[in-house]
Amino acid sequence: MQLLSSRRFRAAAAGVAVLGLALTGCTSEPSFSYEPPAQADGALPDDTVAAMQDAVTNALAASGASGAVVGVWVPWSGSWVSGVGTQTPGSEDEITTDMAFRVGDVTRLMTCDVLYGLADDGILELDAPVPDYVSGVPDLQDITLLDLCNGTSGVGSSEAIAKSAWLNTPERVWAPLELASFGLGTARTPAHTQYRDSDAGYLLLGLALERASGLTASELISQYVTQPLGLPSTSLPRAAAAAPSTGPVMEGHYLPAVEGGYTCAAPIDITTLSSSSGFTDSGVVSTIEDLGRYVQAEAAQALRTKEEPNRFGAPLPAYDGAPSWQQATGGASLVGSLVGQYGWTPGYATAAYSDPTTGFTVAVSLNDSTAGGTFAAYLAWELAAIASKAPAASGQTAPEFGLPFTAEQWHQAIIDNALPCVAPVEG
Repeated sequence: MQLLSSRRFRAAAAGVAVLGLALTGCTSEPSFSYEPPAQADGALPDDTVAAMQDAVTNALAASGASGAVVGVWVPWSGSWVSGVGTQTPGSEDEITTDMAFRVGDVTRLMTCDVLYGLADDGILELDAPVPDYVSGVPDLQDITLLDLCNGTSGVGSSEAIAKSAWLNTPERVWAPLELASFGLGTARTPAHTQYRDSDAGYLLLGLALERASGLTASELISQYVTQPLGLPSTSLPRAAAAAPSTGPVMEGHYLPAVEGGYTCAAPIDITTLSSSSGFTDSGVVSTIEDLGRYVQAEAAQALRTKEEPNRFGAPLPAYDGAPSWQQATGGASLVGSLVGQYGWTPGYATAAYSDPTTGFTVAVSLNDSTAGGTFAAYLAWELAAIASKAPAASGQTAPEFGLPFTAEQWHQAIIDNALPCVAPVEG
């Protein structure tokens, strides 16, 4: 096929790039000519690791999660990659760094990678109207594919309506347009001028990309994202309900709600799930090493073969009243200088961010989705604030790098938003 040939040519022409994260000695596969910052060997200082360990423990207690996988890479200082906690409360099954999990809304970044890749290859136009590629949505004639990626379509979210079905029938296979219809049926906000968090928009975008290319969304993410960057443990799985991997897996859970709070000691296992519940909005699975490699390259726009348009060049406030440093565009959450995304899918809450200039990278996934993506985001930002102050290792020089918030700010926000745990009623 022409599309496959084009991508193979581009990958071969770029040669071999060694990604900058020192992740268990893994080397990259043939990829684009992405040259990341050198990563200092060795661990981060003990006091930095201790502070981050305390941050993760605090987030686990507040969120109802029993475990997490965490990766922090500070190019001028060192790295910390760790499994924290256990598979379930009181379990002896410890979380390990090779375990797979669902990345939630980080999937949106990959979906937009495919959009820009197809545009760079001349397969589609970014400003093509959505109905050109998705049938059954004639009222979106003034909405473009780029609007879907940027979150400026005005279309609402399906989450509020579909969440109960996701949790109660995790094996159900959804048709993307059926799932998106819940968001399409909600009231619209003005298009083109403001950002709106819309899972339905990324579902529609996935359908459009499939129609434009003749390939499945899974094939597209493989061809435009995971193969070029050498991410062997990252994929959009087939729709049939399954665990995130046939290898080691961090089990995913949610807490049953009871009067006054949640039964935190008895989480419900939802590890086995159909990826169709998230599709091109939140269906991808990965590991912490792959996720770190991906978001570092993503922040630097390493997958682009054309400089224009600048994917992250015109961000909008992430929500009404958002601080000036919290913005969104291009499928990304922009937090100060950090580029990434956060969110949830049944069983998991995940966040990953990187600084495009220094390669400073933080990624985390919690094994509980009860509170959505909030705790994962707050924890990632707290870890970033702690690690950003790590001193330079011997022979290294710390760059001028800072963040517009403090670790204490997010540590307290996690405490303030802690889920109320209630003991189960014996009867």
